[in-house]
Amino acid sequence: MAKKKIIITIDGWSSCGKSTLARQLAKQLGYVYVDSGAMYRAITLYFLRNHVDWTDPVKVREALQEINLEFIFNEASQVSEIYLNDENVEYVIRDLVVAEKVSEVAAIREVRSFAVAQQQRMGTRKGIVMDGRDIGTVVFPHAELKIFMTADNAVRVERRFKELYAKNPNITIEEVKNNLEMRDYIDSNREVSPLRKADDARVLDNTNISRDEQFALALQWAEEMIHHQK
Repeated sequence: MAKKKIIITIDGWSSCGKSTLARQLAKQLGYVYVDSGAMYRAITLYFLRNHVDWTDPVKVREALQEINLEFIFNEASQVSEIYLNDENVEYVIRDLVVAEKVSEVAAIREVRSFAVAQQQRMGTRKGIVMDGRDIGTVVFPHAELKIFMTADNAVRVERRFKELYAKNPNITIEEVKNNLEMRDYIDSNREVSPLRKADDARVLDNTNISRDEQFALALQWAEEMIHHQK
């Protein structure tokens, strides 16, 4: 008999490896991976490119009507990549310019409503892994498995610096540290859907464990929950 599919949510702080773990789990389980952070980054990219004043709710609502987001599976890389109005922006949205503004944009009520509605539609058939800031608390509060990822701040800064340095050798670790601290503050203090651990989430602190070790632990949790589905 076929296994019942579940929804897996992965929330947590920036640069904790949420996307990496989500992709691994989705691939292993044959689930769909949805990068909710990429959705907010793509919206931010559109706002920046089109000089949208995101302090003006009317301008924001008008701009959102012009945005179409879609995840398309890339056979070569074996991952789903995000498209903004039919343009693959998977790599453009990782730029520091977008990273510096994404938390501001993601805190806007209209933007979150727009993104959450799309995310919830994606989960109607289950069998998905989605990572972000409010997936287990707001988007899928009844998800079968919720994981909350965390790590020591210094470790997170170092990881983020290595990631960005490969694309921009001129970046400094101080810039990365300031950006991370700013995003943490905005994410956890915003009025709409602030970052917090769901009461029933399992905490995964990966400060001192490898990617393979964290994957093995998360996969064990997932298989336990799948097994318990009637």
